[in-house]
This record gives sequence, structure tokens and C-alpha cells, in this order.
Amino acid sequence: MRNRCQVIGVLDNGVAGLTAPALEAIQNASIVIAAARVLRLFADEIEQAEQKDLTGKLTHVPQWISQALDEQKKVVVLATGDPLCHGIAGFLSKKLGIEQLEIMPNTSTIQLAFARFGMTWQDAKICSVHNKDAGEWQTGAGAEHGLYALLQAINQNDKLAVLTSPENNPARIARMLVQEGMQDLLTMQVAENLLCPDEKIFMDRTLADLAQQTFTGNDVVILSRQQGMSPELLFGYADAEFKQRKPEKGLITKREVRAVSLARMQLTTHSIVWDIGAGSGSVGIEAAKLCRQGHVYAIEKNAVDAAIAADNARHFGLHNYSLIENKAPLGMEHWPAPNAVFVGGSGGELAELIKLCLVKLQVQGCLVMNFVTVENLGTAVEALKQEGATWDITQLQASRSQPILHMHRMSAENPVWIVCAQKGELA
Repeated sequence: MRNRCQVIGVLDNGVAGLTAPALEAIQNASIVIAAARVLRLFADEIEQAEQKDLTGKLTHVPQWISQALDEQKKVVVLATGDPLCHGIAGFLSKKLGIEQLEIMPNTSTIQLAFARFGMTWQDAKICSVHNKDAGEWQTGAGAEHGLYALLQAINQNDKLAVLTSPENNPARIARMLVQEGMQDLLTMQVAENLLCPDEKIFMDRTLADLAQQTFTGNDVVILSRQQGMSPELLFGYADAEFKQRKPEKGLITKREVRAVSLARMQLTTHSIVWDIGAGSGSVGIEAAKLCRQGHVYAIEKNAVDAAIAADNARHFGLHNYSLIENKAPLGMEHWPAPNAVFVGGSGGELAELIKLCLVKLQVQGCLVMNFVTVENLGTAVEALKQEGATWDITQLQASRSQPILHMHRMSAENPVWIVCAQKGELA
């Protein structure tokens, strides 16, 4: 039989948590690879083997395994719980091929945590922040932050299990949720040092309390919504759902134009979107709801409008929407390359903005612009020609019914030009 690396799931109760075949494999190993804590836990069983600490050296592990297998040595990797659930086995199978591995799973710490609280877990979203130090959460941070994916998962699920680390611990997660105003929406339960003599269970604590606790990082967090999420619209909200500037009401992309503009942006759930000249924020906000795993970066130069857009984002409960008050392109230097850009206002720098957007757009990205004046339309078309872009124009003029006595008439909205472009060879 071909020699394979055995990846064995272990628990913090040591030998007591192993099956006979798993224990035999560990005792007969020539090389044992594990984190320092696990090597100490099984010191008596692996004293005959060469021991390699993978802490901070994960990228070296495939090479260690390949060399051991080439030398016909019995190599074992020890991983906590189920190595295929946010564990090392997935990484090793990609690097070495699954045919090089024999995986012997154990009960996962997630299963143990739910058992401690007597909770079902088949409906739980499983997440992990067991990675490098993410740093404290900052409101408006994007996918570059290590806790961003977790926040998006929390925003979309009723129940979650979270594997933590010493740095990205339950207290840090609780502080993020308090900062995002979600302390009254969720309950947090924590199981720490499962199966160890110093095992601790945290329940019936507020998020504010847990945010001040000290944790080891060997924790499983269970988050549950106080009330289940209700179905909600993805897009197509009435204009009245958005706050707008008064008495100069009307600084909003109307629903009919908004729908066509969003359609032309060719969004996916993971799209990165720029909203330039956000106004009341209606386009960017609906884009954020459609791009649940993506992010919207918005900019608005008018202080009153920027405040209104921020209020609207809070009203819709968004956590994948970042807004700055500035005149584009100031402040946009570090935004990630977008899949789609919407321009609702240019502040007089339209040609320069078009050039910038076409340069920054990802492959197959879409630039969508709305204009109500002939002059801006002309400027945009000329700029697109200069940049060698592929473009088209849609003129949209909607009419809405209005009551007149006991009947209705049609009242015309202002016509809008929707200009759509993709970068061409010159750009």
C-alpha cells in the first residue's frame, strides 16, 4: 500500500479523545507535525518521533511531508477537531493532492460547543477568523480587513459558529458588533478550552460585557439573532424610502433610472462598486444590497448630501458600504479596483474621472453614467472616444400617474441619458 501522510484530528483531552487506530498511527510515526500546543499535549506518545512545530511555518509543511514520503517515513499531521473543517487538510490537499493524504477526523470543536449549549447546528453558518491578527475593527473597512467576511456573514445569517484565535478573539468580535450597532440584534455564547481542565462556558452575557472579557483564543463563538431575518427587497425601493435633501428635494436617481443603471452595471454578489457623486446614496445603497459579498465605495462632495447618504446607509442596515465626503477623485487613491462604477455627479471633472475609471476598472468592468444636460453628455462621449472605450447611450424618460380630480393623468419625469462603457484597447 502506498505510503501516505496521515492527518489526524485531535482534541484537548489528548489520548482520551482518540480512536485506537489514530493512537496507533501517532505512536508509530517517524515524523509528527503540529502546532506547539498540540506537540506538548501528546509529548509522551510522540517522544520517539521527530517533531516539527508548524506555528508560523504553514507554508513549509507540504515540503516537509513530501520529503518524508520520499524517504518512506511515516509522517503524521495533528490538527484540532475535524481537519477538513477550516483545518489544515484542505490546504494540504490543494498542495499535495488528496491521494497523498489519509484523513482521520475527530469530533469538531463546533459540534462540542453546540452540544455544551444544547443547540442544534445543522442550520448554522460556519466561519473562521483563525488567521493573522486582523486588528481592531474600523467602521467602513472593506475586504482588506480580516473581520470583514465575518461581518458580512453575520449580516446574512441567523445562526453562526465562529472559530477564533488569540488575537481575533470573542472580545474583539463583540466590540465590532457593538461598534456596528448590532448589540441588540444578537446573542453571543462562548465555549473556551473545550475538554480542558479549565474549560469555561460564557452564556447570558451582553455583547458589551463580553467585549471587556479576556479570552485565551481557544474559543468557539456561537452567534444567534434575537429574531430571525425577514425577507427584504434586494432593489427597486420607492424613492420615498430614501432621505433626500430638503427643501431642494430631488437629488436622487429615480427608481426607473436606478433600475436600468443597476442592470447595466452587470453586478454579481462579489462585485466591488464605486459610486461617484453619491447624492442621497440610492444607487450605491441598492448596489450594496445586491453585492452582499462585495463592497460599495461612495464619494460625495456636498456635506449635507454626504450626511444624508450616510443616514440612508444606516437605515438600510448596510455593513458593506463606505462613504467619504470629498471631491472626486480626492480620497479614492486606495480604493480597490472596481467591477462597476456609477457616476451620478462629477463636480466639473468629468473627462478626468472617465479616464481614471476606465484605467481602474477590472476586466469586463462597466462604467455607467447618468446625465440630464446636453453639455455633460457631450463631454462624456468625447472623453470615451478619446479613451478608445466601447460605449452606448440609452435615453430614458418615464411618466408617472398623478391624480386629477377622480381620475389620473401622466406626469413626465425629466429625461435622463444613461451612458454605459467598457474600456477599449486604448484605455
